[in-house]
Amino acid sequence: MDIENFTDYNCTSEHLQKGITGKILISLTLSILTLMTMAINSLVIAAIIVTRKLHHPANYLICSLAVTDFLVAVLVMPFSIMYIMKETWIMGQAICDIWLSVDITCCTCSILHLLAIALDRYRAITDAVEYARKRTSKHAAFMIAVVWIISIFISMPPLFWRHQALNKEDECIIKHDHIVFTIYSTFGAFYIPLALILILYYKIYKAAKTLYHKRSVSRVEREQNGQVLLEATTTLCIAEKSFSEHSTDFDKIHITVRNAKFEMKQEKAYRRQKISSTRERKAATTLGLILGAFVICWLPFFVKEVIVNICEACYISDDMSNFLGWLGYLNSLINPLIYTIFNEDFKKAFQKLMRCRHCH
Repeated sequence: MDIENFTDYNCTSEHLQKGITGKILISLTLSILTLMTMAINSLVIAAIIVTRKLHHPANYLICSLAVTDFLVAVLVMPFSIMYIMKETWIMGQAICDIWLSVDITCCTCSILHLLAIALDRYRAITDAVEYARKRTSKHAAFMIAVVWIISIFISMPPLFWRHQALNKEDECIIKHDHIVFTIYSTFGAFYIPLALILILYYKIYKAAKTLYHKRSVSRVEREQNGQVLLEATTTLCIAEKSFSEHSTDFDKIHITVRNAKFEMKQEKAYRRQKISSTRERKAATTLGLILGAFVICWLPFFVKEVIVNICEACYISDDMSNFLGWLGYLNSLINPLIYTIFNEDFKKAFQKLMRCRHCH
């Protein structure tokens, strides 16, 4: 009996030790992700504020997105880590309400910022001349204000609904007991913005492709017109020589030089076409990364939200629920990387900031 007790004690202690080790690793991983999200978003904000070249309405939307993602890292992630580690809510229902409201508002706002950026880019590429006049700092501020107002309207009802249900003191979650409310919150925060973002980026890609094609065609036409003019000039020179019968080596050299110039122009036209196709591929890659990261990070979470709250028999473990929640938070780390890494002005601004830090 003593041996059995000793064996049970050893198994229990090993199990506890594994559990503690697992918790430490999870907390360290999540803490590193939180710090990285803070650091990268603050770097984007600082770069836009300090660098005059980045003072552009389009970049103000990116700055606002970085501020929103920074708030997710500072006000949402640390409380989530504590809740996961403790496996119970210890800070009371008032703090729980504040945390949930900030969580839903900031995450919804981050998603709606992506929609605002897509809309801004779509208008800039499809209505370039007219939109360039409207694309001011005030216009960007108006778009940011609208995004925050819509986010608050989408995120506030869950809290009022939450207070109607019975809440345990040791848990901090929102239960969607009504199908209409589940559809309202998930579609408003994710599914409708996702559909609009997909449509806008598809149209942006098509418009960019058409624009690149038109430019390459117009360049080819200009080069061809140049060739016709050059051939006419060459023919005229030869005709003049046959009439005057004063053909010299200098005249031959003159024609050869002109032909060499045309070959150089053809080479330049080919290079431009190559650059155009490279830009097209780069644009497609950027759009693919933006959409891919957004869908991978948020779609699983919102699919889970719909399934769990509509299907009563369906069950998802706390670990899976936490994983899907943090997959969504991860988008706040990825956003500043994707929206700035392909921009040369941002790269130079980051390099300047890093050099200044090393100097100090």
